[in-house]
Amino acid sequence: MKVGIFMFATDYAIRADELAVEAESRDFESLWLPEHTHIPVSRQTPWPGGGELPKEYSHTFDPFVALTAAAVRTERIRLGTGICLIIERDTLITAKAVASLDRISEGRMLLGIGGGWNVEEMENHGVSYSTRFAKLREQVLAMKAIWTEDEAEFHGEHVDFDPVWSWPKPWQQPHPPVILGGGTGYTRQRVVDFCDGWMPIARSVDAVLTGIKDLQRRAEEAQRDLASVPVTIFGAAPKPEDLDAYREAGVDRVLLPVPPQERDQVLPRLDRYASDLGRFFEDGES
Repeated sequence: MKVGIFMFATDYAIRADELAVEAESRDFESLWLPEHTHIPVSRQTPWPGGGELPKEYSHTFDPFVALTAAAVRTERIRLGTGICLIIERDTLITAKAVASLDRISEGRMLLGIGGGWNVEEMENHGVSYSTRFAKLREQVLAMKAIWTEDEAEFHGEHVDFDPVWSWPKPWQQPHPPVILGGGTGYTRQRVVDFCDGWMPIARSVDAVLTGIKDLQRRAEEAQRDLASVPVTIFGAAPKPEDLDAYREAGVDRVLLPVPPQERDQVLPRLDRYASDLGRFFEDGES
């Protein structure tokens, strides 16, 4: 089982490229960055975490810019969006950004995506909350066409374009894995139908393990090899007993939280993780 980290890359925290260098030197497998293009001041949509929305949500760097900086300073660590709100992005431009980062990093890009929760944020991008997942599906299918076909076209309700040329193509073949975040049965069905992995938030070990069983059932019904839909746990607690349970359930990767703070506060956290969880690094080839 691989061990990665995630952090809100903000203008007041350790730089993403510096964090990537430090994480790679400690043998973490991957670095993941969330995104929000902005946060509407109205704050009408409650934060799913409860209470006041943390400051970092309105201070995030663009993940593709930050991960590109990380890519040019590192050699091995994989670089993920955790998550990219593709519904708030143009499909053709996002396909280009993903392919570009994958080429620059020589195949280290991981595309974590999600539908989002902030209604006003997505409405500012012209996206309806009620149809966001219909758009997300079309975007994923359209991007896969762009990445794998010399003359790609797509005709849907939310994404529509005639044949296009778009290079570079991704380094990874056929393309970087598209990993869908979320915790519902609907999410797991979408994973089976058109994505390449599932990324639930680790609110409880039991909920995740139940979800994995449901994912297995859905994959079997769709006659899809479960090995093609690996599971990444977002926000796993750094408890050996929890990680043992995930590993026994066949989880591919866990992502541990790093606070958006300065270097002298972040690096001790990485050291503790590396010291306490070293055996998982060895077993998972992180």
